[in-house]
Amino acid sequence: MAEIALQQCISVDCGATLGIDEDRFSCPRCGSLLDVRYDWSKARIPVSLSFFDERAAAATGRRSPVDSSGVWRFRELLPFAPADQLVTIGEGRTLFQGADALAATQGVPAERLFLQYEGFNPSGSFKDNGMAAAFTMAKRLGRRRVACASTGNTSASMAMFARLTTAMDGEPMRAVVFVGGGKIAMGKLAQALDHGAITLQIDGDFDACMNLVREAAERLGLYLMNSVNPFRLEGQKTIMYRVLQELNWTPPDWIVVPGGNLGNCSAFGKTFSELKELGLIDRIPRLAVIQAEGANPFYALVERQGVKFSAGRYDASVVENYFSRRRREGRAAKTVATAIEIAQPVNLPKALRSLEVMNGVVRQVSDEEILDGKAMVGAFGFGCEPASGASVAGWKRLVEEGVISRGDRVVCILTGHALKDPDVTIGYHGEMDGHQVARTLANRPIRCPADVDRIEKIIGK
Repeated sequence: MAEIALQQCISVDCGATLGIDEDRFSCPRCGSLLDVRYDWSKARIPVSLSFFDERAAAATGRRSPVDSSGVWRFRELLPFAPADQLVTIGEGRTLFQGADALAATQGVPAERLFLQYEGFNPSGSFKDNGMAAAFTMAKRLGRRRVACASTGNTSASMAMFARLTTAMDGEPMRAVVFVGGGKIAMGKLAQALDHGAITLQIDGDFDACMNLVREAAERLGLYLMNSVNPFRLEGQKTIMYRVLQELNWTPPDWIVVPGGNLGNCSAFGKTFSELKELGLIDRIPRLAVIQAEGANPFYALVERQGVKFSAGRYDASVVENYFSRRRREGRAAKTVATAIEIAQPVNLPKALRSLEVMNGVVRQVSDEEILDGKAMVGAFGFGCEPASGASVAGWKRLVEEGVISRGDRVVCILTGHALKDPDVTIGYHGEMDGHQVARTLANRPIRCPADVDRIEKIIGK
């Protein structure tokens, strides 16, 4: 496999290459991010994407763990390890559903809005897609300790994979989680603790934890599992493969996704760029990245300051000046959607590239809009974590702006399960700190005495 895959610096002025087994997460020459790149002429690429339909159908009968994985059934499109080395815990479980009733609230006709729900993954979020690929590399490299900085979902996923994966020497892997003080949803922290991760609560926010875990990984021999690891993004590409498969391999008009550390949108741009290069799709959908107003660096840089990827020659000085100013002013990210509460996303250059590849836009929405979006999802049959509400809130905003046409076919990505952060849901619908909270779609519990006559008055016969 080494002759098919390599790692390459994303800077067009550098382009340094590294072997697939070189354990680095930035270019040793210029410090830029790394991509996993393939020599497709040496790979076994299917003639048509319908090949994967046949594999999925066959897997149902054979119960092959690799073929049943929603990541590894597409392994020809991420050929960096042989089939007998792939790590799987049953990841890639997607529920894809038309959202006609939700669409109708904005005057959008049927079969135009779809929800891609990643909450049925084993750990309850999309992170399992990337972890399958990253753990495959960790095992291949002989690593026994893995680490991440996390606002919740990454730690839950990594801890579960570590508990279920043995290293090459047969010993169990061990997970080390760095979380900021008070910066993690309790439901997600509970998962990391339950799966036995060493959990370090650090003074500081996610960005401080990210800096610390990168230093610790280098000094202490930990294998870094955040999305700065390019193999994480290889696994996350498969979210789009499954979207395409559900749409009979016809690309939608728009993909709408929440933006925090910007790993998903970075992976999606790479997905469609590669599929177009291989001639497996004839067009690329547009991309909308949605951030919270209180954690909006990508929006500020792209929509306010006009930063563009420019074929890899984006103005890095504008980016650095922006983050330097924020640090001097002590401005931290703050949003109810903890999964995207990130002030300095590590994948920003790759996300800029995805906007260029997919003719994308960035929007910010308020916490109230995020919570209303989450409630809209719940009211029409799904439940999702708060960050997922940003997708629906962003779709609604873009329809109102006329950027997304009511006739466009749109897929909103729902990143995690409703039970990831139940306190937020209870606060929206009921009482928060002892006070009734007025919300647009609140479904407040009704206080009622233990009396059937009173119950009848409330619910009717």
